[in-house]
Amino acid sequence: MAERPAPFWRRLTNSAGLRAPDRGELATNATPFSPPTARVPRPAADAEPAGATPDAVDSEALLAVWFAREQDDVLVWRTCLPGASTAEIATRLSLVPASFLADDVAILPLAENILEMEYGAVGSTPPDRRGQEVLRIVDQVRATGSTAARRGAALVLWLWASEDLNGPLSVPLSPVWYGRAMAALSFRLAAVVDPAEWVRTADRRDEAARTFLLWSGHLPAGEDEATARSILAMRDSLQQNAALAQTMAEHEHRLQVTKRLQEARAREAAARYSNE
Repeated sequence: MAERPAPFWRRLTNSAGLRAPDRGELATNATPFSPPTARVPRPAADAEPAGATPDAVDSEALLAVWFAREQDDVLVWRTCLPGASTAEIATRLSLVPASFLADDVAILPLAENILEMEYGAVGSTPPDRRGQEVLRIVDQVRATGSTAARRGAALVLWLWASEDLNGPLSVPLSPVWYGRAMAALSFRLAAVVDPAEWVRTADRRDEAARTFLLWSGHLPAGEDEATARSILAMRDSLQQNAALAQTMAEHEHRLQVTKRLQEARAREAAARYSNE
């Protein structure tokens, strides 16, 4: 007889130090991020880097990691497909168990287990290329020593894993963009908004939901590109932070200059090829 899969919380408890939540124990109504009891030992592989001081990691350091990815949000918006509603994603955020964001949860084993569920890998089967990309980003998150980035990553992992407990979204997410969504919330949004606010505050929950949908390759249900862009722009905490918005503007300018240079070089190469 085929072996039945282990229940959701048992799988995560055995790997990452989670425990099944008590009745009604959600991050919205529990003491924010307080470590729960009866935890399995934290794996040494997920220990914080030596000398790391999570509270001292500033927004610009996280944004520097995001900017290094050179994401073109104009292209992202143009290629978005209709997706789930912001209300669906926001509801999932509000349902995250407090234990999911506790300080002693091992983020890398947590990601490995959830990716195993998402990509269908079993046993020692290595994750595919996209799964490996996500794990690299999660390892980047761990290496920053940033509590905000780690909690942001945990919330993304929860959004992926929540289907196991709460059923599928109305429009499935594409694993193609998992890495991009993980980076956007861990490095861009967590740099300017404490992930605790993604759970507890309606406006920030909406911002997180919209950011997650965008970088997952989706427009919110019932919204066209112009509407979705306008609403997210009003919510965008990075744009509303004058100093950090200037940093982002400078990065976007450099990205556009680099893009124009690459296009010019491509045209020159094509012209040389046609003349040969």
